[in-house]
Amino acid sequence: MRPYLAVISARFRTLLQYRGAALGGIGTQAFFGMVRLMILEGFYRSSTTAPSLSFPEMVGYVWLGQATFAMQPYNLDRDVRAMVQNGTIAYELVRPLDLFAFWYSRAVAWRTAPMVLRLLPMLLLAAVVLPLVGLEEWALRAPPSLGAGAAWLLTMIGALAVSAAITTIMSVLMVWTLSGEGLAVLFSGVVSLLSGMIIPLPLFPSWMQPLLRWLPFSALMDLPARVYTGDIPTGQVGGVLLHQLAWTVGLFWGGRWLLRRATRRLVVQGG
Repeated sequence: MRPYLAVISARFRTLLQYRGAALGGIGTQAFFGMVRLMILEGFYRSSTTAPSLSFPEMVGYVWLGQATFAMQPYNLDRDVRAMVQNGTIAYELVRPLDLFAFWYSRAVAWRTAPMVLRLLPMLLLAAVVLPLVGLEEWALRAPPSLGAGAAWLLTMIGALAVSAAITTIMSVLMVWTLSGEGLAVLFSGVVSLLSGMIIPLPLFPSWMQPLLRWLPFSALMDLPARVYTGDIPTGQVGGVLLHQLAWTVGLFWGGRWLLRRATRRLVVQGG
């Protein structure tokens, strides 16, 4: 366990150095958050039926999604892609470590550090700055109780575990595709739509709800955001955590099986 914790620590500290990229990301996420709120507000005002999410809950849902965007598994690990393309993945195979767990540890740090740099500024912008400029309706509200806030933190840990597992599976699939460009486009669209980043999942048709809630993507953003806003009561948080844990374990062991299949006949690029 110690080597994997060392990998997480070393990569986390390395990624914290990219403060300029985090600053640019904050501006980008704030802009797109405002755009999403304008569009969704138009739907709320024109709707003839009461949406399943209240307007303040929807606002919180959007801002939490923007604040945690960097944690979503929407892109590929550039270092792993370079290893596959130039042949240095051969060195990874001789490490005295479980390769999938090693890549998973890298993914945990990669999904955590950029989010940590953006999370607090985004929350302050949404909760403090917007009311000061007269946009109280678009401001992020505090969770309904301390229990809801604590439960949100727990579900965010679960979301990180699922996100890192999906990220690592993307790295494994790159062993077959080599370039990874198609994977990046495919996963970006699927994750954005099915996690609630584009449209809050409760606003989808009722016949889609069982499938959307069952898939692992709801564990990434939808479920934690709904816990924070109170749409999911604190008494049901255990079910959310169990959902996240089950998908983390399933994706981890499924990914290890895929990696074993991928390395049975591995063509090392470059020699």
